[in-house]
Amino acid sequence: MPEAALSALADAAAAPRRRSVQCASPAGLHRIAYREWGDPRNRDVLICVHGLTRSSQDFDALASELCARFRVVCPDLAGRGDSERLADAKLYALPQYLADMVTLIARLDVEEVRWLGTSLGGLVGMTLAAQAGTPVRRLILNDAGPVVARAALERIAGYIGQLPSFPTLEEAQAYVRQISAPFGPHSDEQWRTLTEGWVRQQADGSWRPHYDPRIAEAFRASMPEKDIELWPLYDAIRCPTLVLRGAVSDLLSSQTAQAMAQRGPKAKEAQIAGVGHAPTLLHPEQISIVREFLLEGDDK
Repeated sequence: MPEAALSALADAAAAPRRRSVQCASPAGLHRIAYREWGDPRNRDVLICVHGLTRSSQDFDALASELCARFRVVCPDLAGRGDSERLADAKLYALPQYLADMVTLIARLDVEEVRWLGTSLGGLVGMTLAAQAGTPVRRLILNDAGPVVARAALERIAGYIGQLPSFPTLEEAQAYVRQISAPFGPHSDEQWRTLTEGWVRQQADGSWRPHYDPRIAEAFRASMPEKDIELWPLYDAIRCPTLVLRGAVSDLLSSQTAQAMAQRGPKAKEAQIAGVGHAPTLLHPEQISIVREFLLEGDDK
């Protein structure tokens, strides 16, 4: 094949393809959108799932770095990004997210996947990895684990569901810097990337967060009286597991991360200094940690 044609193929594989899959819920059908990077024929699939109100665009930098080795698939959970909203707000919960991701994996036509999940995306991955016959062969939990601190949930409840309008993208970016301060230090360009994945421009030119505000209804309705504990799920996981923890995270405690290294899959732990909830995986050193774990024992 001519060099120019090979270069064109490589460029195409390095850009995301926007796709969707139809999923079912007790309230009807809905479409889940996803961004796919790399060779679509590659059987080595890495699925990356975002946090509570974020979107698939959070993984653009990581996917761009890893798509030469993996087919990287980044879905928008229902009600976020380009995915459709659920007819019943009570369905914004782990059982529906799990069902949607099983449908997505069936669409990808692979028997096994690697999974990277940030916060809520990590809980979905942990739940899937705990199932008998799971397709998850390697699991990365990004500031997520079997104990979810109530204090962090209360902090998140303080802003989830609020959809402020911003006259300019710069003002939206200033707001994201404020509510996402636990993400740690980032350049102006990185903050802009994080903002563009969270807001959409409206017909009047303003910018608003792009997720279903009814997600807050399900979130607040399920607010526990104490920390959430999911140890039986975690203990059922058998695949190699890595837990990434922001060193000052208020959602995943150091005690929980240490316990995760001693029981269940006995996760490896990597602490990210100067970061709370959650590492964004935009920094090269964070991406390197992910790459090293994914390729561990792999001679390809």
